Amino acid sequence: MAHVLSVLVEDRPGVLTRISGLISRRAFNIESIAAGYTEEKDMTRITIVVKGDDREIEQVTNQLARLVDVIKIVDLTVIDSLERELALIKVKALPEKRSDIVDIVDIFRAKIVDVNRETMVIELSGAKVKIDALCEVLQDHGIVEIVRTGKVVISRGPLPAKFID
Repeated sequence: MAHVLSVLVEDRPGVLTRISGLISRRAFNIESIAAGYTEEKDMTRITIVVKGDDREIEQVTNQLARLVDVIKIVDLTVIDSLERELALIKVKALPEKRSDIVDIVDIFRAKIVDVNRETMVIELSGAKVKIDALCEVLQDHGIVEIVRTGKVVISRGPLPAKFID
């Protein structure tokens, strides 16, 4: 089962490398990893998606908690939360096919963010399955390049997720 771990860390050089190294040394494949600023000036939130059973994830969480730069950890898999990914998709867009692509983009509530003579770049945020579905439909038009972020997740409700100290 895939688990989503939110790790709050001190914003220091090399912390992402240490965290990803610890996880990979435990022979876990990181499906997705995203890091970014938080509401706190000197902290970074790293969202990691890894597969493993509850016992394995608990071991990884315990080892992560021992790292000096790690402040708090929460397994968002068990919390009511919102998750999104961002994708930029460059697709072949010859003039005679552009209106078809625009229709597809509208159906998925995506945006066209760049157009030139031969291609369009489409931006879409949403669940992984929504992005996968758009990519599948655009396959017929010829996908030139895809760039996707990792999953970012936030707990629902007025309070932040309770982190494990």
